[in-house]
Amino acid sequence: MTKIALTVTCRSTRGIVAAIASFLAEQGCNITDSAQFDDFETGNFFMRVSMTPETGATRAELETRFAETAKGFGMEYAFHDESQKMKVIIMVSRFGHCLNDLLYRWRIGALPIDIVAVISNHMDYQKVVVNHDIPFHCIKVTKENKPEAERRIMEVVEETGAELVVLARYMQILSDEMCQKMSGRIINIH
Repeated sequence: MTKIALTVTCRSTRGIVAAIASFLAEQGCNITDSAQFDDFETGNFFMRVSMTPETGATRAELETRFAETAKGFGMEYAFHDESQKMKVIIMVSRFGHCLNDLLYRWRIGALPIDIVAVISNHMDYQKVVVNHDIPFHCIKVTKENKPEAERRIMEVVEETGAELVVLARYMQILSDEMCQKMSGRIINIH
């Protein structure tokens, strides 16, 4: 059975969830999971909805038909085929608990992603990563070489086709330039 995810971002206002749920019901979709978040500092709304189309609607059809609903709220949105795994790079420093948790969840299938590389500024977790058959890149970072180190990190991102970078206790502050390049494609976890 096809599983599709819808991601939405827009200004927070009343009626967004109802409009999305109504649209999906009208299209014959059963919502299997839903998560939403209001950022009170920015006034933005974020939502991710997983669904199964029970009447044969395709991802492309849903995307086209949703345009009218989205327009009314000024939404940025995308429909994703959940069978296609996102390409992810994990970055870690010396504390490995987040890396180990992600690797464990990935290995047992609870985290359906494709880990295309692990980047670290230390060699501590090379063996763990390589034992999972994942490419490991040690890119040392100092005050003097930070621009070069970030250039090398971006090369790995581009070479692997990574769609997301997870900072899993990566204890370096990224430059404004790198943050702008990776806007919307990088998250920090602890």
